[in-house]
Amino acid sequence: MKLSHFFTRPLAAASLSLLLVGSAAAQERLVPKQLAGPIDDLRSGVMAPANPIDTGIDSKSALIPVNLEKGIDGTWSWTGEISVDANQLHAVLFAGDQSWDLSLGQGNLKSLAPARSLATSLERTSLELGNGAVGGDHYSFAGINPGVWQVSVSTPNPATEQGFLLYSSDTNYRLLSYKSSTAQQVGDMISFVAYGFEKLIDRPDEKTNLGLVTEATLAVTTPRGVVRTVRMVDDGQQGDGVAGDGIFGASFRAKAAGDYQAQVLARGVTPEGLPFVRTAQHVVSVITSGLSVARDFAAADLDADGRFRIAVPVNRRAGAADKYRVFAEVWGSDALGQMHPVSWIGGMAYAENGEIALNLDPRWIGLSKARHSFELRNLRIEDPDHFIRVAAADRIAIAVPKLPATALRAPKSLDESMFMGPRPVQSAEKAGSRLLLVHGYCSGNVWGNVQSQFSNYSIFQDLNQNRSHDQFAVRIANFGSQYSSYGIVAHSQGGAAALHLYTYYWSGLDNASSGRLIQSVGTPYQGTSLAGNLAVLGQIFGVGCGTNTDLTYSGASSWLSGIPSWARNKVNYYTTSFTDKWWRPDWCQIVSDLLLSDPDDGTTERARGQLSSAVNRGHKTGWCHTDGMRDPNQTRDSGRNSTMNSNAAR
Repeated sequence: MKLSHFFTRPLAAASLSLLLVGSAAAQERLVPKQLAGPIDDLRSGVMAPANPIDTGIDSKSALIPVNLEKGIDGTWSWTGEISVDANQLHAVLFAGDQSWDLSLGQGNLKSLAPARSLATSLERTSLELGNGAVGGDHYSFAGINPGVWQVSVSTPNPATEQGFLLYSSDTNYRLLSYKSSTAQQVGDMISFVAYGFEKLIDRPDEKTNLGLVTEATLAVTTPRGVVRTVRMVDDGQQGDGVAGDGIFGASFRAKAAGDYQAQVLARGVTPEGLPFVRTAQHVVSVITSGLSVARDFAAADLDADGRFRIAVPVNRRAGAADKYRVFAEVWGSDALGQMHPVSWIGGMAYAENGEIALNLDPRWIGLSKARHSFELRNLRIEDPDHFIRVAAADRIAIAVPKLPATALRAPKSLDESMFMGPRPVQSAEKAGSRLLLVHGYCSGNVWGNVQSQFSNYSIFQDLNQNRSHDQFAVRIANFGSQYSSYGIVAHSQGGAAALHLYTYYWSGLDNASSGRLIQSVGTPYQGTSLAGNLAVLGQIFGVGCGTNTDLTYSGASSWLSGIPSWARNKVNYYTTSFTDKWWRPDWCQIVSDLLLSDPDDGTTERARGQLSSAVNRGHKTGWCHTDGMRDPNQTRDSGRNSTMNSNAAR
């Protein structure tokens, strides 16, 4: 079976009769848009960082390592225990290409029985990770006694000494775990908080702490593979509320740049007196900045387009990145000395010649009451791949020359250039319009088998790759640069990358005809909880495309905090989930079902596939994320494909 979008096998390039490749000449720096918008975008929460609780992993399962040791009889084995808080149990023993023997029981180790003799069902399954798969055996048990069970794993000749046991009783008692700190630079303390709650069907967003957790640990794996375990405490000193409230917290210091894996393991007792054990797997990127704001003063000059160019002075160390995502609020004083918001400004910008330039259309000043004493407030400078804050300033005074006439009166209407800046001159040496079909993260050619359902299209291919949203967007733009205009139909991460492209860079998307500019299916706009689990499994078994923090809940939240409503308005999105039958357990993929909250498509939960301010084109059951799942691949829905094709902008 296959797990996600992420995970479809590529077709041979020869089968794509209309496969087109971007020209090498197009691989140049994209022209960033000069973004702006009303302060209401920030006040309404559209561009505000999400509450950390809302980015937390909601876990109903436990993933525990299985480390085999060789006994004196030559057999390799491991013993441990699991906690079952219902009379049913689902367990997957991951051992790569092998099947290890699993035994369990509620007595001592001598009383353990083979799991295959106790299970109501046993089947071979796998998690496909793009260029490979992690195999495992899935056991289902019904009518068993809740409580602590002893487990044993053994094999005579293992191909690897480490595996994993994933299990869930599938009750409504969950672990909520989230990163409570925003700092993610080398030397920073990275903090996590966790507590237990009950998932209520009629109130799915409610996460009331029930005090289920009595002890917890945080196991951190550094970029070099070193594991350090920290005890989580409930003392009110770790961002965990007040002492003794059942909320646990812990921190670790990030001493090097790279991707860290952080697993929260929580133990406790349910209200029924049954043992409660859950884990949550997080991935955290840590970077080295090399950039700082040089002083609290910026000069502004009118450029040739009649816009203010605001030069923010920065110090940039040798070797530091030159591209950043930057946002700030512009404020100014009226004739009575009262400060008023003008607008927010920002976008992608380059650090050059000791400064980062932001741009402001004077008409935003005309809409406000501001006339002098201008300043930037809440300036934040972030890296473009993880959206981690690398520099900031509360206030920077702006030296503004004499205001032009456009800044002294309110415009009759708001036009495109006020939100995006002036359009660059377009080259005439381009082909015509096109519809681009875009895949997702670590993906094969998901559109290849259904290409005949589209017209006037080209298939973008960057197969089996791990790209940040920004890297992905740049590659789409380079591919599409051969056309004068295009719209996009995207699967999974491709939808987020397309929105990123439209938001931050000028491209053929901005020249497309009327119609739906960006259409997506199965895109985890708010992230997926699979990201952390897939990272650890892929690393241990040596498969997959690696970590992508833009696809985590917290990473997606950071990305969305820079996507304005006017850009989101251009997205039309679809979500899907499995067929729901009353007489059987339902899922798209039996393994991911233990890690996701229903309904889901095997990779993207319906709740996390929502994009506020965009156009929701509906949810449809009976379609899963990709091939190899219980229901058909969502990209093979000919009805939806026909609708997207006929309504697409080009």
